[in-house]
Amino acid sequence: MGTLTPVSTDLRNFDLIDEPLLNKGSAFTEEERSHFGLHGLLPPTVETIETQVARVRKAYGAKTTDLERHIYLRALQDTNETLFYRFLAEDLTQLMPIVYTPVVGLGCQNFSEIYRRPRGLFLSYPLRDKMEEMLDSLDPDLKVEVIVVTDGERILGLGDQGAGGMGIPIGKLSLYTACGGIAPETTLPILLDVGTNNQERLDDPLYIGWRSKRVTGADYEAFVDRFVQAVKRKWPNVLLQFEDFAQAHATMFLERYRDQLCTFNDDIQGTAAVVVGAALAAAKVAGTALRDQTVVVVGAGSAGCGIAEQMIRAAVDEGADEAEARSRYFMVDREGLVLDDMAGLYPFQQRLAHKADALKDWVGATPGRFTLQEVISNAKPDMMVGVSGVPGIFTEPVVKQMAQTTARPIIFPLSNPTSRCEALPSDVIDWTEGRAIVATGSPFAPVTYAGHTFPIAQSNNSYIFPGLGLGVRAFAIPRVSDGMFMGAARALAELSPALKDPAQSLLPPIADIRKVSRHIAVEVGRRAMKEGLIAAIPEEKLAEVVEAAMWKPVYHPLVD
Repeated sequence: MGTLTPVSTDLRNFDLIDEPLLNKGSAFTEEERSHFGLHGLLPPTVETIETQVARVRKAYGAKTTDLERHIYLRALQDTNETLFYRFLAEDLTQLMPIVYTPVVGLGCQNFSEIYRRPRGLFLSYPLRDKMEEMLDSLDPDLKVEVIVVTDGERILGLGDQGAGGMGIPIGKLSLYTACGGIAPETTLPILLDVGTNNQERLDDPLYIGWRSKRVTGADYEAFVDRFVQAVKRKWPNVLLQFEDFAQAHATMFLERYRDQLCTFNDDIQGTAAVVVGAALAAAKVAGTALRDQTVVVVGAGSAGCGIAEQMIRAAVDEGADEAEARSRYFMVDREGLVLDDMAGLYPFQQRLAHKADALKDWVGATPGRFTLQEVISNAKPDMMVGVSGVPGIFTEPVVKQMAQTTARPIIFPLSNPTSRCEALPSDVIDWTEGRAIVATGSPFAPVTYAGHTFPIAQSNNSYIFPGLGLGVRAFAIPRVSDGMFMGAARALAELSPALKDPAQSLLPPIADIRKVSRHIAVEVGRRAMKEGLIAAIPEEKLAEVVEAAMWKPVYHPLVD
């Protein structure tokens, strides 16, 4: 690992112990204890971080519910961040679902009850005139490189959680560090508190957010714009990730700000990239190419439409004609197949709507309107992707109908948390007699059917955004482009274990996710050079630049 760079601090005594980014607990050396006035404040034994991890593992193992485990890890993060990330790094497979999806959903629902210590910024609408002042009041030495921001309106598949949505930026940034090596002291979670329409939250006496119905319309947009402009002024080179905004706002803000600063929306672009990566691998396993797939996407919101658009771009990259590629994608929402004669479609939905006149030969119970089952029957898709948040919508008749016309149906029930999943993988495998190629949004155990074991890939955004963020920071890329996401998707597909052995998972094991992030970060840098966003770097130096940028959970010597 080489010589560790000393870290300078003027903190002493309890102030040093109370700083989670610097605290070492029982691992402070004798020299540090003498120099910083820690003798007597700590037990006399100087321990290694390995011993501390063993103690943490034992305490964690004593917790009996997932929410208790989530609370414990959050408390550890607020006490000793290095130890927290060391513990995560040693067992990401088991701990990532507790830190983030699906258990973070419980954390958001119970955020006010489990709130213990401030983390990040709560920027509330009543204090909008003080927004710049609140940013400027932060430590002037704070070097913020990555921000995740939400307004709490559309948390996973759980809807409006108001201030409780802060659990999402906190969890997401934890994965930036654990999976992508982004230094934790350079990250900042932010909650834009514009009220909530969740009456249960408003009636809760423990609710910590602003007790008001949501601000909407021009006032809401002006508030978000004031935030973005304040961030641009304060941290002009920051990577700003929008997360869990309502679908109409998510696409609008992405289009409005993507050329103003280094920003992206993970629900639209990150979700799409990881699904494209899994779909590219799945198509190869099925013996075809993505350009030849007919695809039904259930859930025509910003995430679903973002997935479809990126898959279409991938098909075009493979040589398909764009119009022909679009004709193969069918968006299904609450009212059935999305058609151009439907009222109230958003612009991003209109681009994917089929012309009603072109489907006159389709068979359905209601002329000009088609249910999911009827879409499957008429379109005969090879792939079905679910981002609807409607549990069980991939019913047995729907799946069996699909399996009648394709030898290897590709079925991705992706909605989070687990309670919102469109179908259980075990059912999908059973209904297709073991022929389906499955990926899910939440983690599921392998499925055994007819003596064969089928690993279930988790199409988790953490395969993409940490590596993307690592690449952006390592190469100082000023903007996030669609090409960078496409490169990330293809880089992920290259690492699919199923390409070497179809019996393996579509996606690499979570335990290897830091390796995945390195691979993606290199490709992001390569794409940025190709697009002229950064100066040329010798190919043999790309991996070195990425590795040098990765933070590692080790204790550094402390000095004045």
